[in-house]
Amino acid sequence: MSMAGNLRKVRDLSGVGRLRKVARLTRKRPRVDLSHPARSPLGSSVVNCVTYRDGARVSGGGDLVDAVERVRKSGDGFVWLGLHEPTDAEFAGIAELFDLHPLAVEDAVEAHQRPKLERYGETLFAVFKTVCYVEHEELTATSEVVHTGEIMVFLGHDFVITVRHGRHGSLGPLREELESQPRQLAKGPAAVLHAIADHVVDEYLNVTDAVQSDIDEVETDVFAENGARVDPGRIYQLKRELLDLKRAVVPLARPVEDLATRPIRVVDPEIQAYFRDVLDHLIRAKEQIASFDELLNSILQAHLAQVTVAQNEDMRKITAWAAIIAVPTMVCGVYGMNFDHMPELRWRFGYPLVIGVISIACLTLYRGFRRNGWL
Repeated sequence: MSMAGNLRKVRDLSGVGRLRKVARLTRKRPRVDLSHPARSPLGSSVVNCVTYRDGARVSGGGDLVDAVERVRKSGDGFVWLGLHEPTDAEFAGIAELFDLHPLAVEDAVEAHQRPKLERYGETLFAVFKTVCYVEHEELTATSEVVHTGEIMVFLGHDFVITVRHGRHGSLGPLREELESQPRQLAKGPAAVLHAIADHVVDEYLNVTDAVQSDIDEVETDVFAENGARVDPGRIYQLKRELLDLKRAVVPLARPVEDLATRPIRVVDPEIQAYFRDVLDHLIRAKEQIASFDELLNSILQAHLAQVTVAQNEDMRKITAWAAIIAVPTMVCGVYGMNFDHMPELRWRFGYPLVIGVISIACLTLYRGFRRNGWL
């Protein structure tokens, strides 16, 4: 059966109603940037659907099925469909049209996936963890520093489907940037995959630079004069947020390396050179995160050492004052005993003498402790 016949068969499937509804929304709705929490103003997960040929946007009506049919008939160009947090029902018709593997579809809908790269026949499925830095006036033990999301990419010879999860990481600006570079976009769907990977990894570097400022602030506070008073929860919070960043960056190294070095049918060899540049940036981000982790461990150990030293100093001060107070306590204890016959008990100069002895002894102990640094 011809490709056109297969497409007509897809039209007649039970899920065609859902697919047509998605297609109508795709055709009518304007391009929007879903960087805000709300979903599409039209109530659909579809962000945009555009056909590209020779690196340029192809204008014209028609729904998603028609666009795919025209691309496959001509054997030129590709369709880029963008989705934001689709449901199973919204994605079902699209999965049928593009013959997407059920396991990949399940991952794309459910989200919370580890960064990875999988091949299902002629289709490539990639998962990227997106990150953004959460601005805050002051770092506390409960401050959110890094917020994560996900971008899933289905890549074929004539289509790109991007599925975004989370409130950040909008691909609207990226699409506009690619459209301003028709020579790059003319290289096909792999150029879109590279642009997404490059965008995600560059954001890793931006976030690591911002986290560096938070670490420098904590480090300065810890080694300040009253560093022992610093809340250790701030350090633990940074380590916890750094762990989220590490989970996004480290697992992505293997997929990007495969895209840069291994032959993949849907990835043009010319594009692989660009993935090598992405890999270099990813390695840099990975090394920065590793150094941050080690630095935070050192800062935490230094803070604990400062606390121990401060506690030892407090104990020495307490011990010194206890020794000083022990002198009058001992003398007063002796002369407080109820005996009738005690030396100097009824002597006129007994009281001044005892006070003088106590004062001299306490002063001597005080100067000795001060000289030794205990007070």
